Amino acid sequence: MRAAILFLACVPACLVAQKKLITLETMEEAARLAPQGPGNPVAWSPDGKQFLYRQGRRLVIYDAATASSKDLIDTSLMDTAAMDSAAVRPAKVESQPFDWENRRVRESPVQWAASEVLYSSGGDVFVIQVDTGKWTQLTKTSAAERDPKLSPDGKSVAFRRDWDLYTLDIASKRETRLTTGGSDTLRNAGLDWVYPEELELGTAYWWSPDSRSIAYMQFDLSREPLYPHEDLRGPRAIYEPQRYPQAGENNPDVRVGVVSARGGNTRWMDVDGGKRQESLIARVGWTPDSRNVYVERTNRVQNKLDLFLAEAGSGKASRILEETDKYWVNVQEDPVFVSGGQQFLWLSERDGFRHIYSYSINGKQSRQLTKGSWEVTGVVGVDESVGRVYFTSSETSPLERQFFSAGMTGEGKRQLSAGAGTHSIAMGPGGRFYLDTFSSVSSPPRTTVHAGDGRELGVYREQNQKLTDEYQILPTELVNFKTPDGTSLFARLIRPAGFDAGKQYPAVVLVYGGPDSQGVRNTWMGADLDQVLASKGFVVWQVDNRGSSGRGHAFETPVFRKLGSVELADQVAGVEYLVSLGFVDRTRIGIRGWSYGGFMTLNAMLNASDVFRAGIAGAPVTDWHNYDTIYTERYMGLPKDNPDGYQSTALPQKAKNLKGNLMIAHNVEDDNVLFQNTVQMIDALERAGQAFEMQVYTQKTHAVTGAEARQLNAAMVDFFERTLR
Repeated sequence: MRAAILFLACVPACLVAQKKLITLETMEEAARLAPQGPGNPVAWSPDGKQFLYRQGRRLVIYDAATASSKDLIDTSLMDTAAMDSAAVRPAKVESQPFDWENRRVRESPVQWAASEVLYSSGGDVFVIQVDTGKWTQLTKTSAAERDPKLSPDGKSVAFRRDWDLYTLDIASKRETRLTTGGSDTLRNAGLDWVYPEELELGTAYWWSPDSRSIAYMQFDLSREPLYPHEDLRGPRAIYEPQRYPQAGENNPDVRVGVVSARGGNTRWMDVDGGKRQESLIARVGWTPDSRNVYVERTNRVQNKLDLFLAEAGSGKASRILEETDKYWVNVQEDPVFVSGGQQFLWLSERDGFRHIYSYSINGKQSRQLTKGSWEVTGVVGVDESVGRVYFTSSETSPLERQFFSAGMTGEGKRQLSAGAGTHSIAMGPGGRFYLDTFSSVSSPPRTTVHAGDGRELGVYREQNQKLTDEYQILPTELVNFKTPDGTSLFARLIRPAGFDAGKQYPAVVLVYGGPDSQGVRNTWMGADLDQVLASKGFVVWQVDNRGSSGRGHAFETPVFRKLGSVELADQVAGVEYLVSLGFVDRTRIGIRGWSYGGFMTLNAMLNASDVFRAGIAGAPVTDWHNYDTIYTERYMGLPKDNPDGYQSTALPQKAKNLKGNLMIAHNVEDDNVLFQNTVQMIDALERAGQAFEMQVYTQKTHAVTGAEARQLNAAMVDFFERTLR
């Protein structure tokens, strides 16, 4: 196998001798050393020349052109007023069920439209006048106002109360209820769990550009199965059901409606043909003229996507674009409308890589703006005054994200970012200014302010020098190697503290390995558990196997209908390459991962037991019948259509294969990978007479946080110390 070291962050030993290694004790201390400067931007002004950021209790306006800032308001009085309202709301009692709202649901506490800023706190809504800083409390009710949104003209606010949608006129404070009948199983403008998790929807309603109407999604969960979580900590178990559709079961019935902001009947968009269980609504939004709603709809197994334009007034819909693939269609960003709404920009993988295409409003393709064996990773903005579209891509390397602009027909492409690594871009409306947060494996994040042509106007946030001055962040090497079948894979390597090439070290493989993810990147990883393990004398290794994103659709699809098989072959090939470097003991190799990485860890321990001596499987999927509909069916198909695939990838049946040391960690109330997966696995291990270790957590969902995370980190380090030494 041939390999190349792509990048090595190298620091002379004499310069790091006095620095602290990242240990369990110093990891959190070092992680708290955030970049120095203002807080994260929370809202751009409508003209894209200024943005708001929060610094403590203050909202501050930053002017991009002059790189200067001024206070808008201290939010303390509004926060106190919101607390007063919250105090009179009914308190949650122990017998009430857990809130299963998906972590991807996004509510923006600060929004800027016209000359008003909306601020929400504690379930109440406030409006601030930008020119004076004066504020008004708009709601003070016994129920919290959720997902508030300021209308584009700044004159009204929409919000969800319980499961119905309301608007409020700011001048008169008159409130209008737009929907009725909302309940936990009939959600107007409110999401379920699986849609935001797998389609990355953060909200379920959208103002029209003219501020006269609202498009919203209605979720009927009545046929969506309940999963019976329980809180077992008290003297009696508390039933905490979650709507969670497992592979092959009913999804929520979803439809899209339009209602006047002044109230009235909802007009339903005819985009599902009455067959809602056979389709998914992936994206919703408005055309610039407010006459039409666009809806992206996929079939259930997601190998066909249609873009519809629906007349807001009548609901009549026309399909203007279709995407098909024999494997699956990756849902992309929303279309970007230009030329007064007569054209739109569209991301597609139809040529094998994600690129930008231009279409007329009737769906006729006019041209392909970008092309090549690389990926456009996001359309960041458009400045029609200079005829430029702005986007990030992997053109320079699959491991990098660089920032580019090009003409509206694709001509004159130009790289605006500098420095090998990852550039994360936040661009204001109109494309006149943007923030560039840059990092690499050797450089902590630093944020600069730029004009739309790429000129740097100032430093917004500087690297925290204390992080690199006081702590020894062990160097990360980015590696490219080939598997026996000639597949080129990328990996990252951390050599242990005090590395001696003449020694043989134990190694810990970090794995995720699932579709739509990329773990190996030229980006700052910081003070994490990998650094702790390396400081303890372990080699740390991570490979992006086939199935990972960022390298074109053909690199993803070998996993189709057989999750875990190709991925494991590539992970084993990665270990063989690692051992060939000469400093890793092949008899002392461990593996760890969470979620899909937990599945891959168990997969490795049961199906490559001669390679891996110890493994820590966190929140593992153990049988794809147990996982949610949208994700599983995209990659595995329906269980009835792929019974052999589901059967061959189920891990409990292979419990007898375990030879090494295994730890399983899981939250009992995991809302993503159900604890049922672990129960089935440990039942099979016990019946097979296998020994294993467990770390079980309560009152957490998919992630382990807080004190429990500290305990888990310590347990994982101890486990590898005991089993790989």
